[in-house]
Amino acid sequence: MLERVDYDDRQHAVYSAGRALPAETARLWSEVFARWAGASKPSTALDLGSGTGRFTPILAETFGGRVYGVEPSERMRQRAEQDARHPGVQYLAGRAEVIPLPDRTCDLVLMFLVFHHCTDRRRAVAEIRRVLRPGGRVFIRSTFSDRMPDLLWHRFIPGARRVEQQMFPTLTEVTELFEAAGLTVLGLDRIRETAAPDLATYAQRLRLRAISTFEHLTADEIEQGFAALDRAVAAGDTPGPITMDSDLLVLGA
Repeated sequence: MLERVDYDDRQHAVYSAGRALPAETARLWSEVFARWAGASKPSTALDLGSGTGRFTPILAETFGGRVYGVEPSERMRQRAEQDARHPGVQYLAGRAEVIPLPDRTCDLVLMFLVFHHCTDRRRAVAEIRRVLRPGGRVFIRSTFSDRMPDLLWHRFIPGARRVEQQMFPTLTEVTELFEAAGLTVLGLDRIRETAAPDLATYAQRLRLRAISTFEHLTADEIEQGFAALDRAVAAGDTPGPITMDSDLLVLGA
């Protein structure tokens, strides 16, 4: 297993800028969440591993209920409290393995690029099951190592794909853990989203290294990859918007 990334060290300072959600992407995910949430709007949602609060206010706006953002990194949580305030949102210290909420608190649990960070995945699933109400939904937005998308930046830094093959579990591994806890797979949705309007903007954001994969790459891999990316920008390669495919696994209690 790869060494745990400490988001209090560097990631907290670059994450908001490097992973900012364009309005179009925020609307897209809001629509996806609403479509999979079921007939009735969730009254209480949990953004588990909420980071700097990219999606926490979106959940509050989409469903109109109370939202808890639970995040283990103190500095990421501080950024959320500063930059992603919302009257319907409360940010709490905690992690997937120890969720600071009572039993059957939530109608919806979102883990957006978080599940692979769990050190004890079985315990995390048990905690999610504990706080989920009957009929609730769990959204797992993840990369699965057996369904790796063709990400543009991997072409410039091939070592990143190697790292992420180790970092992310397979789809079967994830579904089996949740099914063992009594949840049912309701669907697997592949969402195409716009990562950047053009290659130059994409490169600018990528240089912030606001992706935990960078913490496992060598300085040479990063330097050579950015040099290749700069050459592609100068040559006018890949015109138009940069898109990426994302998997959303939906489970029901």
